[in-house]
Amino acid sequence: MSNIPSKEEMLDALVLRQGAQNVQKLQAATVAVCGLGGLGSNVAISLARAGVGKLILIDFDTVDITNLHRQQYKACQVGMPKTEALSQNLKEIAPYLQMETHFARMTEENTLALVAHADVVCEAFDKPEAKAMLVNTVLEKNPEQVLVAASGMAGFDSANSISTRKVMKNFYLCGDGSSDVNDGIGLVAPRVMACAAHEALTIVRILCGMETEIAKKECKNGK
Repeated sequence: MSNIPSKEEMLDALVLRQGAQNVQKLQAATVAVCGLGGLGSNVAISLARAGVGKLILIDFDTVDITNLHRQQYKACQVGMPKTEALSQNLKEIAPYLQMETHFARMTEENTLALVAHADVVCEAFDKPEAKAMLVNTVLEKNPEQVLVAASGMAGFDSANSISTRKVMKNFYLCGDGSSDVNDGIGLVAPRVMACAAHEALTIVRILCGMETEIAKKECKNGK
């Protein structure tokens, strides 16, 4: 006999912790996670645990031994495509999660097609040029799509310096906004995970309508 709970049992457990309306909204949602490294692999696992119904997982890289200190992969998965390895791990955590995987490098030409069916796009790249490409492409060509991105999580500074800002109507930015691995400062698991948690929580809040409620209150108060 399988020890895996039924879908109904898992949803009931989520409802007890998160509320029926929130779980219903999350189950109906699709999130595209662009980049499955330290940020993306942690974001994906948080969203799966929260009950998001479908994840679109996009990355062109394979698991390297240097990834293991901060990314959600196992030593036995070194050499595997990250899309395949993360899908395996997510299935163990959330067996009823729907997933769509793309083992591909995102470019200006294919980005909109890859994320077309996502309610929220999560930018989780390591390289600044890839971050800029995704953010600029989505904001310029599909400004009504919600985008959550990250900037600055390197080094050993306090996680308290990491925050979330609403930059514009459909664009949220998480991180400290300054630290950069190009400065010779490494990436360490706790700080990367803290930034990923900011991204994941922001996405959950958006999907549950909580950010919309804040915007309505600010508008009412004349902010």
